Amino acid sequence: MQLTKSLIRLIDLGASLLGLIVLIPLFLVISFLIWIEDKHCPFFLQERVGLNFKLFQIVKFRSMSPNKSGLLISSSTDKRITKIGSFIRKYKIDELPQLFNVLQGHMSLVGPRPEVKFYVNKYNKSQIEIIKVKPGITDYASILYRNENELLSKSLNPEETYINIIMPRKIRLNMVWANNYSLKTYFDCILTTLVHIIRY
Repeated sequence: MQLTKSLIRLIDLGASLLGLIVLIPLFLVISFLIWIEDKHCPFFLQERVGLNFKLFQIVKFRSMSPNKSGLLISSSTDKRITKIGSFIRKYKIDELPQLFNVLQGHMSLVGPRPEVKFYVNKYNKSQIEIIKVKPGITDYASILYRNENELLSKSLNPEETYINIIMPRKIRLNMVWANNYSLKTYFDCILTTLVHIIRY
């Protein structure tokens, strides 16, 4: 297991560094388009819970207006979503800056999506076990719930739906990943994610 973790960390390092270098032109274009729309910072930082409850700042391209609403989740009909934000969300481009988090070691390319502390505090004893796994950019739960925003938009109470229905299901899927941690599942998840993004 330790050898597998070391190999995956080396792959994470190489892939994130190479990815950031290759994606520099795209990052510049997306940053400019976000800034030109509302003249605000193109990046969004938010505190998330990482491995063993260590807090870190996740970085994403900002897809919503900086107006404070108090909501920690969003649906596809959220009025805060900008025009360029809608596009980068559709193709998951807003997640690419998290390669910086992978490079720093806060995240892996594959692993449970890191949650904000508010939701982690609602985990039960068995669900807390997922915090013992390094979070990632993609996982099987993210693939299955790639249309999560659309599901939430159909709910009368999106936050309640997320906490009571979606979050527990995602955690169960993440536990499957945690219990089958290997190079095979690591690459399988990456390839499956790419296929779904292309098809979408």
